[in-house]
Amino acid sequence: MKIFTTVRIKPLPALFLMLLLAFSCSNHQQEITLTAGDLKITLDDKGYVTGFFDVATSKNYIAKDTLAPLLSLRLNGRYLFPVKVEFDSKNNRLTLHYDKNITAVIKVETKQTHLAFELLSVTDAGKFDLAVWGPYPLTLNKYIGETVGIAGNDEFTAGIQSLNPKTLGGYPWNENDCMPQIDIFDQDDPSDLNEKGKRYVLYRVEAAKPAGFGSTLQAYCRNRNKPRIIKNLNYDKYVAPPFNDGGITGSKIALFGCPPEQTLTTIGAIEVAEGLPHPMLDGQWAKTAKGASAAYLIMDFGEKDIDKALAVTKKAGLRYLYHPGPFETWGHFVLNKKQFPGGIGSMRRCVEKAKRQGIMLGVHTLSNFITTNDAYVTPVPDRRLAGVGSSVLPQDVDAQQTEIFIDDPEFFRQYKNSNLKTAMLGEELILYGGVSPQPPWKLTDCRRGAWGTKAVAHKKGDTVSMLADHGYKVFLTNAELGMEVAENIADLFNETGLRQISFDGLEGNRSTGMGNYGEILFTTSWFNRLDKNIKMHYIADASRTSHYFWHIYTRMNWGEPWYAGFRESQTEYRLKNQEYFRRNLMPGMLGWFKMTGSTSIEDVEWMLARSAAFDAGYGFYTSYKWLDENGNTDTILQLLGEWEKARMSNAFPDTLKKLMEDVKNEFHLEPVKDNEWKLYRIYSYKYNYEKRVRQPGEPFFEEFDFSNPAGKQPLQFILTAKDGTVSNVSMEIDDYREIRIPVKLKAGETLKYTGGNRAAVYGKTWHLKRTIPVDGSKLETDNGIHTLTFECNFSGGEKPVAGLELRLVGETWTISGK
Repeated sequence: MKIFTTVRIKPLPALFLMLLLAFSCSNHQQEITLTAGDLKITLDDKGYVTGFFDVATSKNYIAKDTLAPLLSLRLNGRYLFPVKVEFDSKNNRLTLHYDKNITAVIKVETKQTHLAFELLSVTDAGKFDLAVWGPYPLTLNKYIGETVGIAGNDEFTAGIQSLNPKTLGGYPWNENDCMPQIDIFDQDDPSDLNEKGKRYVLYRVEAAKPAGFGSTLQAYCRNRNKPRIIKNLNYDKYVAPPFNDGGITGSKIALFGCPPEQTLTTIGAIEVAEGLPHPMLDGQWAKTAKGASAAYLIMDFGEKDIDKALAVTKKAGLRYLYHPGPFETWGHFVLNKKQFPGGIGSMRRCVEKAKRQGIMLGVHTLSNFITTNDAYVTPVPDRRLAGVGSSVLPQDVDAQQTEIFIDDPEFFRQYKNSNLKTAMLGEELILYGGVSPQPPWKLTDCRRGAWGTKAVAHKKGDTVSMLADHGYKVFLTNAELGMEVAENIADLFNETGLRQISFDGLEGNRSTGMGNYGEILFTTSWFNRLDKNIKMHYIADASRTSHYFWHIYTRMNWGEPWYAGFRESQTEYRLKNQEYFRRNLMPGMLGWFKMTGSTSIEDVEWMLARSAAFDAGYGFYTSYKWLDENGNTDTILQLLGEWEKARMSNAFPDTLKKLMEDVKNEFHLEPVKDNEWKLYRIYSYKYNYEKRVRQPGEPFFEEFDFSNPAGKQPLQFILTAKDGTVSNVSMEIDDYREIRIPVKLKAGETLKYTGGNRAAVYGKTWHLKRTIPVDGSKLETDNGIHTLTFECNFSGGEKPVAGLELRLVGETWTISGK
């Protein structure tokens, strides 16, 4: 659940370019050197970073003709940059001086792997808008992990880490603290061209960002001691309320450098040294555990049928069973009474039964989405439900009025993202139809006592607020309530032993008015509330992630199956995500795939080949109904298990993975013996034969070219009546071997030939209906290029079409697990 905004960002803020001109002729009278591990940083006498060195090679990766203040401050929208720096080496304190007698004191700690910088104090700190670390301009650009905060080349990785939640990875490009997404033209890779012949890489810019000279690293902290009006959640005016987190003092970052192969290990060491979240999985740090990318089965279950669900999971060879929606309400997360009649106890018994069989259970949440039937809404609404903004009553209101006068309409007439059009007045929720077009301002067509609340009288001067909501017809939370909701989820895990979660809809926490910070507060509150045992064993993913959240979640997993089949639903986005995961040191995940009664073996193996190629797990969404309907269920479940076992045992060599990344390439896997498989490359050629009007004398047949890459073998094919009835099928190979097939396929039926002298007719759900004779000798093909002439008759259907897929076996490899 994400909305993408493409923006263009200048390599460095314009004010930094002005500073470049102002200071380009300055003479450096002193240099401060700070070294930790493989990184050496130098500062000039003004407090600007002049060196970002690889200690081993003495190479400086600071970009030339740029300026990099260690720390800048923003006051009333204007940036202040340091003019002088002093270093107390005895106490490891940097004092930065700014104009107007402003100073900032920074504590410097030299650790084994990194330098830690903490802002201890600022003159009149409460009056500043922001404290900004960097941006630090670097020449490194072979890979840029925008979320994790790294940039590097073949010799060196430079990185930044925010060391507490309020220090946001990124730069205040947006006042709502939502990090933008940008398209960067990749001149070195001509593949994946768009309609203008250019290839773009989607970057979710945060702690690291591509720049013309290479890259930048940056972080910042906002002072939130007073309300602000921002653009947020598609509202032009949204109140970001005050939040007491100590402001800009206490903001803390780490800077590090290391060889590329040590990057992930170094970040893990920083987590431990700085007390950051460092969750474990299967006895390893979750970011390096093989099980972090485990595939899982998504299916409804309850206490009565948990045994059946576990049996399906085991047949699929998977370790995780995930419930897509076990809750009657979101907010307090009341479990569905039909599936879990004993509430928490029912879920706990399911978890314990699964654990005894080596299977972990998980549940899906919508983060801070609050359903209208939850106790946070009804019968008395919680005052911490997120509000867009508020006004006051200019006069008393009785319990029956359907028009309610307000002083200021600016928040209430923002309709484009209002899905519930609900106002909160005291302990009453009110649905309103609109706002009067001119003063006196009033809410019109009001429905009093909405969502099970009570309509009562209100006094002049009472506050009325427009509530923030979401298209799922739910309310959202302010920061305090969001953290409480996150703790509710953690309590559920602590009490039941659940081990897997997805923070879907995490962006809903932007309702706090704090953008990414709201998301971080939510997930951090969840993590901090977890029992130690759960922290050692959980898997958490989300539809999005952010810099600090990187330390908490196991993986990101997004790709929705609702829009098309296995091969079409968000395929391009799923593949782009793999690039994103790799450069941000995340386990690979492909998202969700939906198996219905009509899902084919070929489609499933197409997905599984991509899973092996990117070493990426997936969510396999199905139901008892679809499993019962599909005639290939047993085969599909067996394939899931074999492919996953091979992947998790590292059976696929890198050379094969590269070949398998191409979605046009197809494969089939067969077990040979324990931990050994044969992998077959399948050459697939797909065509459509349509009924269309022909010119006089124009033949009805069509010719298709295909190639047999291997030795002599039968031409396998799959013929499907997509619309209308197909009959009188005729195929001719190389203009001299004609095969007539006496078959009549109704819409949705498939004729499948895999060799021999018979072909099978399947219904839409792959149940065998009958077999028919085929002269297999005429379908034998030699190595090389061939022509297939195809013709059939149609009857019925709006736009009759037959789908024809030719399949030939190519290279074969024997692979073994470790």
